[in-house]
Amino acid sequence: MAALIDDKILCLHGGIGATLNELHDIEKLKRPLEIVHEVQNRDQLLVVDILWSDPTDSDDDKGILPNHVRDPNQSGNIVKFGPDRVQSFCKHNNIDYIIRAHECVMDGIEYFADGQLITIFSATDYCNKHKNTGGMLHLNKHLKFKPYLILPENNNQRNWMGEEDMKKRPPTPPRWRENFK
Repeated sequence: MAALIDDKILCLHGGIGATLNELHDIEKLKRPLEIVHEVQNRDQLLVVDILWSDPTDSDDDKGILPNHVRDPNQSGNIVKFGPDRVQSFCKHNNIDYIIRAHECVMDGIEYFADGQLITIFSATDYCNKHKNTGGMLHLNKHLKFKPYLILPENNNQRNWMGEEDMKKRPPTPPRWRENFK
């Protein structure tokens, strides 16, 4: 569900949603977990937040917003969280970064909240229709990241991009909303 690297980097599947406030909230969850979408208590909502919440569509969207893409029944249980939420969570918990997956981002790696939240999506050409690049981060012993991109196989270039190649790429484009409809 989540991992903490050197007490400074929180790794999880989805996000922090509206209910994750303290790192020890994750530790306090009773195991085994039951994953439900019809949430009936705070612990179930916390699990849903950790697994299914996403950052807002841009750094300009603040607070907690409904996530109509992942919550089509509009139960209000699946939300999007803004950069202000990421920054206050990191400060409150004395961590530097949140690393997550869960969303196909076109460039494999996407930065949010002034770089404090990083989405990594390693599957290239997701479901054989998105033509997205995969991403990977190498973390050294000094907690510095080195990003790598994995190009789709049908790309005419070589299938791996290192740090020098990455410097030549334009900035990460925004997520493509139409890919998730």
